[in-house]
Amino acid sequence: MGSLRPVGRTLLRDTAYAAIQDAIVRGELPPGGPVREADLAQALGLSRAPVRDALARLAEEGLIETKPQSWTRVTRLEPRAVREAAVVVRAMHELAARTAVPLLTDGDVAAMGRANDRFVRATRDGAVAVALSADDALHGVLVRVAGNHAVAATIARYTPLIRRLEWRRFATASALDSAVLHERLIAACAERDAEEAARITADIWRTLDELADEEFADEESADEELSGRAPGGGGPVVVGGPVAVGRPDGGRPDPEGAGTDGPAAPGGPRSTGTAP
Repeated sequence: MGSLRPVGRTLLRDTAYAAIQDAIVRGELPPGGPVREADLAQALGLSRAPVRDALARLAEEGLIETKPQSWTRVTRLEPRAVREAAVVVRAMHELAARTAVPLLTDGDVAAMGRANDRFVRATRDGAVAVALSADDALHGVLVRVAGNHAVAATIARYTPLIRRLEWRRFATASALDSAVLHERLIAACAERDAEEAARITADIWRTLDELADEEFADEESADEELSGRAPGGGGPVVVGGPVAVGRPDGGRPDPEGAGTDGPAAPGGPRSTGTAP
């Protein structure tokens, strides 16, 4: 039995983390929506321990926020936090491109081309998750070849904060614009033109800044309109109950009544859905 190695909590924790992060990115656990440890554990078919570990990790990444002994919820898309993360991620990818291009092999360039082919097919088919995976694979070649662990760790740390915007970008027809920029990036890599590759990489990630500006401008306009219509300045609308995994809900919950172990919000909890 020397070949056997312990499995369990670590793998289950990672499984829970990936599933919950995916539900947040897809909007199935919406910004501001409450999450309950017990509901997530039931939906995922896991014990509460790996779910608790996953939520702690997501809190470190800024996707979950918690008031101890009271509530846990998905963070809202905060303009400043998203823009700051987007700037950092763009700078790190630009540095990775500039460092990696002189070191690329023909096989690396070919792998980027295959990833872009998958990206194009996925965006045309509306397969957003596949498109994101292909996009990660394409840029991941440059991050891997650059060999800078600080760059890789920084990208891993801040990408989750902008992934919800990336999901929205790749869910629209404008995602094909990224495929064109990818082709230009691959051509620069094939020519081993590091400065051009870095410039195109910056352009690719700058589109996320523009999307953030558009997204938050729309939200601010909507909030102003709601505030103008609501009596007394328009306080928050309270919608009861936690949102379970796999159940999109655009409601705005009462944060004091929705949490890991806190009291249920008015209206009672919703039933738990299926795992993402």
